[in-house]
This record gives sequence, structure tokens and C-alpha cells, in this order.
Amino acid sequence: MIAREQRTVAGTGERLDRHLLRLFPWLDRTVVQELISAGHVTLNGRPAKKGAKLVAGDVLDCRDVPEPADLKLQPNFDLPLAVLYEDDAVLALDKPAGQPTHPLRHAETDTLANALVARFPALAEIGDDRLFPALLHRLDTQTSGLVLAAKTAAAYANLRAQFRRFTVQKHYVALVHGRVEKPGRLDAPLTHQTRSPCKMAVARNPDKVPKNDCFAAETSWVPLETGREFSLLDVTIYTGVTHQIRCHLAAAGHPIVGDSLYGSPLAAPRHWLHAARIICTHPATGKSLDVACRLPPDWPPTR
Repeated sequence: MIAREQRTVAGTGERLDRHLLRLFPWLDRTVVQELISAGHVTLNGRPAKKGAKLVAGDVLDCRDVPEPADLKLQPNFDLPLAVLYEDDAVLALDKPAGQPTHPLRHAETDTLANALVARFPALAEIGDDRLFPALLHRLDTQTSGLVLAAKTAAAYANLRAQFRRFTVQKHYVALVHGRVEKPGRLDAPLTHQTRSPCKMAVARNPDKVPKNDCFAAETSWVPLETGREFSLLDVTIYTGVTHQIRCHLAAAGHPIVGDSLYGSPLAAPRHWLHAARIICTHPATGKSLDVACRLPPDWPPTR
């Protein structure tokens, strides 16, 4: 951590946040914005704003700027890590509900990624995202179940390519509202909902949605159990859009139980969605790799 650095600006017209990214090239925009909003950057002795335009002679005072070593993912040796499958190239992990897959900021330490690098330190260097090393995909915080990780750079590149080509088959188990008595499928692009950017919505007029905010998404499901009020579904996806299953099932009239964001009227400890199985091609052997993850013991019954 750089305790304090004071500089006099030579050029003019540059935004403060862009200037700081040049001054400290190992930082990203998120970290720079956090430094500014926390008051660690002052301009001419006053709290600065990220969009402030600099002029020659301005004095910047920067305190507590993270150094490269500070921005590495921190191992958390106190977190348990449930390994479902392991060989020389691949790891399959069981993420509990309530645990984020990876941190959004370097100070966070209670995620699956923090537990992963504590047990497998070399994996911190795999991939190009220092806060998301070795992991091949994400699960929502309240979604439990299977997450794949690569143990080598070659395996990482191979599996990432499979995910990009949509050849990885991902099965989930979902407890949903309503009676579902036959298989279903929804092939509908998703976009961020205008009024709630953390929520996705089916793009009703995809031609009118900006291309960078319209994502192809295909979800299919088969009923495993059908009760009076709820049904248990085996859900399959090849694409991996944010909230894809949650949004598609809600659009089909069967929101996931406990998922208040997408219309569940029932209060629950979490939304009942579980990543149960992944089928892909093993990056080293070329053979099919099929890994499963059992439902957690607190899973509610279908009624």
C-alpha cells in the first residue's frame, strides 16, 4: 500500500480518473473510483470527483493506493472447499448457497475463489482476471452447486473455448411454482431491465435493443416431480446469460420458489436453484467428462 503520493499536474484537460489510471497503471477503473469516493484522493486540498478536469499546476494528493501485491486474490484458509472431482487438469467444486463465486473487490475474502487459492495456490495465476482465477463459470450467490475450475493454463484455454462454443451442457435442478407436467423450452434473448439494471428481462423487440445488451439464451426443462403447488425441474442450458434460468422460468409462468426478484410470492431462505451436473469434453483426454453434484440437505420437498 502506498501511504501517500503527492504530485503536481503538468498537462491540462484530462479527467481525474483517467489521469490516475495512467499514474497507477496496475489499477482498474473500479479501484480508482473506490479510492476517489472514499476520499483517498484530494485535488488542491479538497475532496476530488472522478470527472474533475485537471489543469496545469493542480496538486494531487493520493493516500492508501494499493500496490500490485495488494490487488491479488487473498487466500482464505478458514473457508471449507468441497471438491467433487479432481485430476491433473480439472477440478469440480460444490459451492454452497450464500457464498459468492468470486470477489468483486480485492478486499473481499469470503468467496469460493478465496477458498480455492488457499487450497491450490498455483491456480491464482491461471486466467486473465486476478479476481476470477482458474474458474470457468459463475453461479449466482444464492445458487448452490457445481462449479468447474482448471488446474493448468492449457486446460483453462480449452474449457473456456468449449464454453464460448456453447458445447458444455449444464443441468440445474429448480423448484418452481405451479404444476409442470410436460417438458418445455424457451429460446428468447435476454437484456438488462431498464428500471432495474440488476434484473434481466426477455427482449420482446430484440431488433430495438443495442447489440451489446441483447444476449441469445436457450433454456429447456423436464419435470422430475409434480406436486399440487410446486414442481421440481431438470433444467438444461448451453448458453450462460446472467439470471438466464431465473428469468426464463419466470417468463414461462413458473418462477423459482424464493426468487422474489423474478416474482416468487413465497419468502424463503434463498431461491431454490442448484447446479446439478456438467457434461463437457475433458481438456486433456478428449473423452466425455460428466460430473454431478447432489442436492444440498436443506432442499425442501415438492408438495
